[in-house]
Amino acid sequence: MSESERRKVGERGQVTIPKELRDRFDITGGDEVVIYEDGGKLVIERPVSEEELAKGYRKRAQQSHDLATELRGVSKEADETLGDVPEW
Repeated sequence: MSESERRKVGERGQVTIPKELRDRFDITGGDEVVIYEDGGKLVIERPVSEEELAKGYRKRAQQSHDLATELRGVSKEADETLGDVPEW
């Protein structure tokens, strides 16, 4: 398929997504897509599934946990090296 492909919009506003793109993005009849405008362009994409969203939240939570663990170690090391810091 070329970089772009022209399609006619039907009287009811329907457009057929080219088969090559449906196959590439695993879109089949009855699937939902999200349609929105971005910078003057019309964008059609697959919605994020609940599992994909949960996976992203789990990854972010693990990153936050890892950072907190690292900072505790750095803070302990600073206390041991600097000793008590006077309150100003």
